[in-house]
Amino acid sequence: MPIVWSAESQTFHLRNDRISYILRVLEHGALGQLYFGGALSEARSYAHLLRREFVGFSNRLGEPVPLEYPTPGSGDYRVPALVVEQADGSRVLDLRYASHRVFSGKPALTNLPSTYVEGYGEADTLEILLADVAADLEVRLYYTIFNDRPAIARHARIRNVGHSRLTIHCAMSVSLDLPDSDWEMLQLSGAWARERHLVVRPLQPGSASIGSLRGASSHHQNPFVALKRPSATEEAGEVYGFSLVYSGNFLAEAEVEPFGTSRVRLGIHPEGFLWALEPGSEFVTPEAIAAYSDAGLGGLTDAFASLFRDRLARGVWRNQPRPVLINNWEGTYFDFDEEKLLAIATSAKELGMELFVLDDGWFGQRDDDTTSLGDWVVNRAKLPDGLDGLARKVEALGMRFGLWIEPEMISRRSQLFSDHADWAVGVPSRARTEGRSQYVLDMSRHEVVDHLYNVLSEILGRSSISYVKWDMNRNITEPFSASLPADRQGEFMHRYILGVYELYERLTRAFPNILFESCAGGGGRFDPGMLAYAPQAWTSDDTDAIERLKIQWGTSLAYPISSMAAHVSAVPNHQVGRIVPLQTRAAVAFFGVLGYELDPTTLTDDDRALVADQVKYYKARREVFQGGRFLRLRSPFEGDGNETAWMTVSADRKRGVVGHYRVLNRPHPGPARLKLRGLDPAASYRVSVWPAGDDPIATANTGVRGGDELMKVGLVVSSEDPWDSRDRGDFGARLFDLEAEETSRRRTRP
Repeated sequence: MPIVWSAESQTFHLRNDRISYILRVLEHGALGQLYFGGALSEARSYAHLLRREFVGFSNRLGEPVPLEYPTPGSGDYRVPALVVEQADGSRVLDLRYASHRVFSGKPALTNLPSTYVEGYGEADTLEILLADVAADLEVRLYYTIFNDRPAIARHARIRNVGHSRLTIHCAMSVSLDLPDSDWEMLQLSGAWARERHLVVRPLQPGSASIGSLRGASSHHQNPFVALKRPSATEEAGEVYGFSLVYSGNFLAEAEVEPFGTSRVRLGIHPEGFLWALEPGSEFVTPEAIAAYSDAGLGGLTDAFASLFRDRLARGVWRNQPRPVLINNWEGTYFDFDEEKLLAIATSAKELGMELFVLDDGWFGQRDDDTTSLGDWVVNRAKLPDGLDGLARKVEALGMRFGLWIEPEMISRRSQLFSDHADWAVGVPSRARTEGRSQYVLDMSRHEVVDHLYNVLSEILGRSSISYVKWDMNRNITEPFSASLPADRQGEFMHRYILGVYELYERLTRAFPNILFESCAGGGGRFDPGMLAYAPQAWTSDDTDAIERLKIQWGTSLAYPISSMAAHVSAVPNHQVGRIVPLQTRAAVAFFGVLGYELDPTTLTDDDRALVADQVKYYKARREVFQGGRFLRLRSPFEGDGNETAWMTVSADRKRGVVGHYRVLNRPHPGPARLKLRGLDPAASYRVSVWPAGDDPIATANTGVRGGDELMKVGLVVSSEDPWDSRDRGDFGARLFDLEAEETSRRRTRP
């Protein structure tokens, strides 16, 4: 059994072959943590792991006892997991064990996205009921352990069983106490156009936290943190990872207290949050995933990437190869008509692309970004035959048709705003702040969600649409909903994201064959909550290949590459003005879901030939790029950042592609090699180089190499020839194809 209850020792042991998670009902009745880490034997008792017997805090206030769902007011002065205000104004809680049950499978969360299983045998779930009789409060904690994954899924249900209102001020999804503080905190931070950069800092006494109060998970922080040992690498060492399946305001915090222990908590950000819990009602926290790896950051990535790819993303597109697309945005912006769009689609089809995406500007009077959001009616001046007519003509070329929408927003200059100004988020007595010339619709209101569903379902049902890019270009200001009373305005931000999820749920159910891609001004809402509805996301508005090295590296720590939309765009790059070779732009974008963001009718014949070769190359290796195991080899965040290298390997280890990138060329760099990972050491691999050539690097690597040699000796990535580097220039890239020989397994010594 993956979950074992010992009545004698009052312990729960959640275990598979990779991890153990052990809890104990303490003498006082509170629920304590004993251990989370590598798998321990299920035949032994671990009650002794508690550092001291728990008899309450009366004699030794503030000493750190590891608690599973800590609350304030009774001697634990560390950050709490749950804060509930009672009718008398008190926030003191005393949660005690009441009962538990164990069952096969995994429950879905009410109105929230979550991971899932496809059969009861994939996972087991522990439900523990804690109760505070004096407060009339029940808390049910849920723990799902997957049979073959080093991860635990957690959430809580908080219920008012009394006759007076309770008010929740803090409800974390996970809290974990660790017995020491010798950890480095790893976070994914940045801003628009430089999202999810890797930041590492040591834990110190006090608190280290990241979060968002923007109404979205944000460009600036991601709802993922890891704690790693200072010596941990990509391949070895202890690492814990924590990810929140949520797209709104969040807090991730690590606290080191004076005795040297650490507490990690992750959940909805308490700042500005409250939830009125009426008698008989309950509140469900978002799901958190806690993972453990003793195989370094690479092992943690394996855990999150496979779980999110296979058991968070869902629907027909979860495992289907994603199409290579052409998006007209950077090729035309708002300046287009049907003739121009069909010319782009025709040219893209000739180059092997499979999906044409019409971006912003097709509706209302949308000739710039100051008007028409909310008026989802086709602009017949641009598209005289409507979306359905354009879609038919694109499909007649042999391509699929996709569409951009931004349903959560409204323009002040729009018919919808004239009719329903109160639907825009804002405080009635204050001026609304415009961002990007738009306001945010109040998605916490059912009538707004219903309206959007009706309008969008008509559009999607009338035309042959295979793909939807769902954008969200500004964060929330003046948070207030006219539909909520004054004492419940603290619920607004959470209710907003629940409304977004409801709309996604209804549309994806109504149109199950459409591939949805989430977007938020680029990567401003790239989080697990979105992946439950849209299996891929626009990774960043920044399409510059050199900037994308850091963005895609950081994103890969917690997300599968099948979730990362990556495009080749025109140069000079529209975000940074950099001119990067076309082959390098493609060599970066290949490691994700490939698309093009340019006007192919303006390309030279030589560039068209290069693009056609790129598309052909990618499509021949699409399953490896989109579904392979991703391994990071050389970090752009280490040293001077001049080199980056990564690779992806098929599940059977028979095929792989290695990417090596150099930002600036340097004279006579000397010989260098790149050691690979994840291959079959007993296999022989035929190595080829892309772009093909007869230069020293290609000559040195082309041929058959052993998997053991490739991992222990490596590929040649810098030549002894001082003239080789002169010819490559700045912003260089090479890909190395690996294909196992059919009779490749070689005899090795036992």
